[in-house]
Amino acid sequence: MSEFDTPTTLLSDIAGDYAIDASHSRFGFVARHAMVTKVRGQFKDFEGKAHVDTANPSASSVEVILDVASIDTGSADRDGHLKSADFFDVEKYPTIKFVGTNVERDGDDWKLTGDLTIKDVTKPLTIELEQTGSAQDPFGNVRVGFEGDVTVNRKDWGLTWNAALETGGVLVSEKIKLEFDVSAIKSA
Repeated sequence: MSEFDTPTTLLSDIAGDYAIDASHSRFGFVARHAMVTKVRGQFKDFEGKAHVDTANPSASSVEVILDVASIDTGSADRDGHLKSADFFDVEKYPTIKFVGTNVERDGDDWKLTGDLTIKDVTKPLTIELEQTGSAQDPFGNVRVGFEGDVTVNRKDWGLTWNAALETGGVLVSEKIKLEFDVSAIKSA
């Protein structure tokens, strides 16, 4: 078992208000490219806040805003295409926003339902998250971590551009896996 597999001891109560720690969190995605391989990317600039109510999880709330121009797939050309009107149209729609509408909890497992807005399309989305740990860091901050993923169809949010392949299939998969690794710091 490596250090990455060792769970953090959970604090007895993580109730409170939190800000997402952008330097220790990741909002990423995975898409199949040319029906052969996976391309991974992430949004490097984002902000978010949450209110955690452990006694009444449905009273919890969350809001995350991603800066679409910060998209990074490791290829400047691909990033430029994703920012264009073919995909995210960053000039017209500079942010992606998620606003929680319901939270459920079963031990360390949380189910977060909310409205995801990409471009001018808002659709409901449910994300299953595992609480990966909570602790007081060396600087006196209470931290809590969550991770999870969900698969969506990008066409549901108007991201329809594609190119047919001569051998059949398409260049970019419709199914996109969204990945979340979140570290949040409790507000004083």
